[in-house]
Amino acid sequence: MNNIIYRPLQLEECHRISEIDASQFIHRAYREVNGRRSLVDISYQDPTWPEGYEAHLHALHKTLSDDGAAIGAFSEEGALLGFISLNRPFFGKTCHHVLLDQLFITLSHRRKGIGKALFQKAADIARIWKADKLYICAGSAEETVHFYFALGCREASEIHKEYYENDPRDFQLEYDLHL
Repeated sequence: MNNIIYRPLQLEECHRISEIDASQFIHRAYREVNGRRSLVDISYQDPTWPEGYEAHLHALHKTLSDDGAAIGAFSEEGALLGFISLNRPFFGKTCHHVLLDQLFITLSHRRKGIGKALFQKAADIARIWKADKLYICAGSAEETVHFYFALGCREASEIHKEYYENDPRDFQLEYDLHL
């Protein structure tokens, strides 16, 4: 595999996320069944960006305009293969959380370590900002949830009400930056 180049995404580059194939086949996802979160077969092909490309483009613009950060993963040829964004404002009652807002890897480059590398780079930025934890609203797809748990995330000890209410099926996770 070619070398991957990781560097900050600039505001004027936000439109480049259109280069990413964000489609995903979701075989199983977590759903509420008889009062318990359980894996169920849904066999759903999400053909594009969840909630639409424009929503993600707008969110990335907002992140960078509000002093947040975004890191892109680029091929040697300059193609954007993935990105992660981190929102700067702290929140939380028991510690300083920052939101890991978006993480996408293009379909052809998933399962190659790019997501893990981007996650660690975002964690490094959050440590520089003096945050205590990353807060993640992880989609309910089995692969997504297992990806975050494999990185050391756990269910959030303090739930951000607005994020939870945005999609109650999401896993509200945290990653302790002091470990």
